Amino acid sequence: MGTYLTVGIVSLVFVGMVVALSLVTLSKGYGYKHSVDSLPDNDKEEDIENGDNKKQE
Repeated sequence: MGTYLTVGIVSLVFVGMVVALSLVTLSKGYGYKHSVDSLPDNDKEEDIENGDNKKQE
């Protein structure tokens, strides 16, 4: 019976460690601050809308 108790306790400790590490990983993932680059100015779209198909240099 002592073997079953030891294996059970070790298993519970292992499961507890996995759950704790999973929660820490999720917390860090949700805490990451994403950044988005601004869109570049695109004069080509305005030229197409105005009917000017010349390349600008």
